[in-house]
Amino acid sequence: MSFNSLGLSPELLRAITESGYTEPTPVQSQAIPAILDGRDVLAGAQTGTGKTAGFTLPLLQRLGLSPSHGRGFVRALVLTPTRELAAQIKESVTTYGKYLPFKSTVIFGGVSINPQIDHLRRGVDIVIATPGRLLDHVSQRTINLSQVEILVLDEADRMLDMGFIRDIRKIIALLPKKRQNLLFSATFSPEIKKLADGFLHDPQTIQVAPRNATATGISQVIHPVDSRRKRELLCFLIKSGNWKQVLVFTRTKHGANRLCEQLKKDGISASAIHGNKSQGARTKALADFKQGSIRILVATDIAARGLDIDLLPHVVNFELPNVPEDYVHRIGRTGRAGSEGAALSLVSRDEYAYLKDIERLLKINIPQKLVPGFEPTQSGKF
Repeated sequence: MSFNSLGLSPELLRAITESGYTEPTPVQSQAIPAILDGRDVLAGAQTGTGKTAGFTLPLLQRLGLSPSHGRGFVRALVLTPTRELAAQIKESVTTYGKYLPFKSTVIFGGVSINPQIDHLRRGVDIVIATPGRLLDHVSQRTINLSQVEILVLDEADRMLDMGFIRDIRKIIALLPKKRQNLLFSATFSPEIKKLADGFLHDPQTIQVAPRNATATGISQVIHPVDSRRKRELLCFLIKSGNWKQVLVFTRTKHGANRLCEQLKKDGISASAIHGNKSQGARTKALADFKQGSIRILVATDIAARGLDIDLLPHVVNFELPNVPEDYVHRIGRTGRAGSEGAALSLVSRDEYAYLKDIERLLKINIPQKLVPGFEPTQSGKF
């Protein structure tokens, strides 16, 4: 199958070709025709499967099928959980919509609200926003949502995990009842099903991978190790393997900062990215990482969604997440779009319960491998 067979306009096909894509991914081949037909969609797809283009492309085409309501009215609203994901969706809208007349803007917290207000006053068709900052604009009456034709909830499960459910319901209540609704989620849960039942109308359900599954191109391994020797083991793996680009996850912001400083002392270039960092610092750290200026990006789970890094070879769980679904999202940063990647977890005895929860969710036993010289003092395997 090619993009030419999906019913997309010549302008979109030209932009797709210039971006270097030739064949749609499974979620794109199923979602694009359904969205073009005007259907509501409930899509479950693991990260890295191309779901952003799966809704961006048909959204752009649908907007061209109906007349504009005039300057000042938002026609499409995309809600996302994090600043990074919002910025990357905006990039996709700009890339694929380069030959179309629509204007778009991104709205999130952590930066001045004034430039966002200026963009909205000049008129935009598509808004990509995080829920909290969007409601700030609503309260200041700097945005008009009364004519929204298409609503997209992207990474809906993560938005629920981050406590955005009330904000989402407030925003939905502000929208016209007649609209197209698209819900994309990497994992499904009873809460997601309840949310979907509340605002989707006769949706087409798309499931391109088993629930809560990980990408097939990701190799997973557990390295049992004492907690006090984790940093030493991480440095050993990076240096002995000559790893050039590694995304490392910690559970806390303080832990991310501390590990970053320790890696620098060990002669390994690193930056940290988490919620306490300014948006400028987060953007710079991610750009430096993508460009290869730094080898290690240490992140909390706020970065588990929305980081789109081409051909990222290694993801390391320095600490296992206490929410098992977050493991799926973390390791989904590698092995994207059919490429291969490695996910390594440094697991100490006190994280045994977290490991069991993850394996129960995935319905697998993750292979364990002792690293010579770093064997745990108590036992080799859990």
